[in-house]
Amino acid sequence: MNNDPDMYQTNRDSIGADESRTWAILAHLSTAASTIFSAGWLGFVGPLLIWLFFRDKSMLVRKASARSFNFALALWVISMIAWICFFTIILIPVAIILWVVGFILSLWSPIRAAMAANRGDIYRYPFSIPILH
Repeated sequence: MNNDPDMYQTNRDSIGADESRTWAILAHLSTAASTIFSAGWLGFVGPLLIWLFFRDKSMLVRKASARSFNFALALWVISMIAWICFFTIILIPVAIILWVVGFILSLWSPIRAAMAANRGDIYRYPFSIPILH
């Protein structure tokens, strides 16, 4: 990865590199926090709010929050598929596997992404639904 902390700092960025990294870290960690506190239902809210408020202020925050939102949306879809499997009774084992995998990824990936954001890098999540850019 690139070690240049000002790599995503452009002339149109209205906040400094340190503040950009802080908000990018919060965008990633808000996915894990909101997923845990809402039992998987609202994991996309934190990154979406950060994207709405900071998308024009920093390119690093914009990319980090957009990727975090896209990943959280994919986790939400996995959770919905797991619920559908759960209600079909015969697919309960599949639902449990999907929930466990989703839970592990909802903790592991945002932490790795936050560490990358701390270095000023953009993290590529293992999968996502590309809605925000």
